[in-house]
Amino acid sequence: MIHDQNTLDSLLRLALEAGDIIMKLYGGTLDVSRKEDRSPVTEADLAANQYIVAGLRRLTPNTPIIAEENVKQDIVEKGEAFWLVDPLDGTKSYIRGTGEFTVNIGRVENGRTCWGVVYVPAKQELYYVDREGKARFRVAGATEDAVIQCRKTPQDGAVVVASTSHRTPETDAFIETLPKVERLVPAASSMKFCLIARAEADIYPRFGPTMEWDTAAGQAVLEAAGGRVETPEGNLFRYGKPDYRNGNFIAYGA
Repeated sequence: MIHDQNTLDSLLRLALEAGDIIMKLYGGTLDVSRKEDRSPVTEADLAANQYIVAGLRRLTPNTPIIAEENVKQDIVEKGEAFWLVDPLDGTKSYIRGTGEFTVNIGRVENGRTCWGVVYVPAKQELYYVDREGKARFRVAGATEDAVIQCRKTPQDGAVVVASTSHRTPETDAFIETLPKVERLVPAASSMKFCLIARAEADIYPRFGPTMEWDTAAGQAVLEAAGGRVETPEGNLFRYGKPDYRNGNFIAYGA
């Protein structure tokens, strides 16, 4: 958790300002290239990545940073605290112009995500964990940041969120096992965690590849709102895995 208000404010500004960088390039002609895994990367990803990493270096010069666009730069010792950064989560949505993309900054301690901020720049929505460990939501024009909490699954059935771009047969098979589903909502990026944290959805199953920087910040916000993230076997979802690659997981509300 981040206990110092100045540090918290600086971290939130980093996310907001990285979002400004991303939005300046949004909707224009993008320089898009492909990484080794064939996933797209844009100049916005790279610019936001550089900005956030530089800011974290100033704030916490001795804490390793694992960021999507320079993942091999720092080495994390077992049990060491470190940052996980996805400067533009939902690059495909960014390229398509859907607005469903986020800036993610998460902190891991002892293998568990302990703090995070998720910013949705196209909607000017900010989700973060405050100094008391509560999940908060900020939207442009509001007079104060609201505390958010997960809900109990309604009696008429769960609202399930699933990936827009990475839906798998295993995900569909899991959804079929749920006793009652009110509706299925496709969503991109770490917004899926935030929808549960805001009590607009109940379950997010992910049976398919993700990286730790995709999930750390969103998981921190969700858990601060009273939710949880587990493996399909019901075990804790931990961080600092080989190559920072996640296995399957299920995110739940209250």
